[in-house]
This record gives sequence, structure tokens and C-alpha cells, in this order.
Amino acid sequence: MDNAGKEREAVQLMAEAEKRVKASHSFLRGLFGGNTRIEEACEMYTRAANMFKMAKNWSAAGNAFCQAAKLHMQLQSKHDSATSFVDAGNAYKKADPQEAINCLNAAIDIYTDMGRFTIAAKHHITIAEIYETELVDIEKAIAHYEQSADYYKGEESNSSANKCLLKVAAYAAQLEQYQKAIEIYEQVRILMIPVLMYHHQCLFFSIALLMSIKSDTDEWSFLPQLALEKYEEMFPAFTDSRECKLLKKLLEAHEEQNSEAYTEAVKEFDSISRLDQWLTTMLLRIKKSIQGDGEGDGDLK
Repeated sequence: MDNAGKEREAVQLMAEAEKRVKASHSFLRGLFGGNTRIEEACEMYTRAANMFKMAKNWSAAGNAFCQAAKLHMQLQSKHDSATSFVDAGNAYKKADPQEAINCLNAAIDIYTDMGRFTIAAKHHITIAEIYETELVDIEKAIAHYEQSADYYKGEESNSSANKCLLKVAAYAAQLEQYQKAIEIYEQVRILMIPVLMYHHQCLFFSIALLMSIKSDTDEWSFLPQLALEKYEEMFPAFTDSRECKLLKKLLEAHEEQNSEAYTEAVKEFDSISRLDQWLTTMLLRIKKSIQGDGEGDGDLK
């Protein structure tokens, strides 16, 4: 069967499902077999949704899953309703990101009402990723990562919570909310002491501190060096790492206001360990503070 045939069959199933729903509302049907008609309609909507999926009509598939979800809720089947809302969200992700978020939020409401916070946290992450990649609304992505972290922490899933918090910290720094980023990195660092922290996380936190230096005051100028000393004391192996050596060079270049030395240090590091986009952005901001506002070509290499 080609896609057109699948869509025709799906449309027929939708029409049959709607008839079942209308029939369940009649007085006699309500007394005798109303729920049976609703159950049949649920099955038809789900079958229709899957036919639409095979035909790659994602919006229609999402709508059909939503219809099934609402009927499952009418039947007091919360788990099935939440599952259908998630299926709807996954379908809508390919066609209508905002509608996908609406469906996933509906599923989250059901899961939290059921006390299923771990799975609710998972779907908050999915929403955050939609805001990251499709709708490009970083502040809303942050809010959903934070909510996910809260749910994970409540369920003692600290590793999953930390992953969400690190995403929040990275985006907070990107939005120049440096104090928030610093506090989160410190919080995660403390939580991860029992299992040690990767060197690049130490670097991220130190860079976040470095970004708190103000060009018009020395109030914060001692913090990066103190942070570096603290990490070297806590993690002796960090001292010999390439990340630590880079940070020392950056601190020295910043203190001397030597943009060439700063650029050379970054270039040397990048030639072996490729810098990701987030770290590149942070390093560029620091370089601009060395060069002075409006100076330089905005390049690290």
C-alpha cells in the first residue's frame, strides 16, 4: 500500500472512531456499552495514528494520538493517556515543535500526578532539547533542564540531575549569567567529589570564574587563581593536565593584558584537543576583555 492508500485508510479509521465517540454519548449507549464504544474509538485512533506515521503525515499522526489520549483519560486510564500524549509529541516533533511541547507537557502533568517523577524528568529534557534545536529559546530550555534536575534529585538520581545542571550552567554562562553558572558548577563539583570530576569540568568552572572579572574593578581579580589553587589541592592529577596548564597561561596573559600570548595558548591547546563551541565563545569573551571593547578581530586562532 502506498502512502496515499495509507492516508485514506487512516482517514476512514478516524471517521469510524468519531462515530463510536458520538454513539457513546447517546442516552441508551451511555447506559449500555458506552465505555465499549470509547475503547473501540481509542483503538481506531491509535491505528489511524500509526497509518499516518507510515505515510509520514506527522501532524495528522500527532492529532490522532491526541484524540486517543483524551479518550484514555475519559476512561480513567492515566498511563495509556500519558503514553498516547508522548506518542503524539514524538510525531509532532517532526512537523510542529510547539504542539509537540504541548503534548509532552500534558503527559508530564499526568506522570507527576501519578508520582512518576523520573519519567516526567525525561520528558522535560525532551522539551528542553526542542527549545534548544527547533525553537531556539534558551531561557525556556534552561527552565525545563532545571525542572528535570529537580525531579531527578527528588528521586535520588543524582547523576542524571548533574547532567541537567551542567546544561543549565553552560547556557547560563552563554547568557552572561555568570554568577548562576559559577554556583551550579560549584554545586555539581561538590556532589561529584566521591566519583571525581573530569578535568574539563574543572576547566569549565574555572573559566566561569574567570569570566566574572570586571574590567572596571579588581574586586573579583583574585577568584580565578584561588579556584585554580583549590582544584590543584583537591585533584593533584589536575596539575599535570593540559587543561590546568592552559588555564595558568590564560590567567597570566589576562594579568599581563597580552592578547597575543592568550591567543597562542588557546591555539596550542586546540591543535591537540579541539575546542567546542561553548568553550570557544567563553574564551573569545575573555580575549575581548583583554583587548578592550571593540578591539581585535574576534578570532582565537
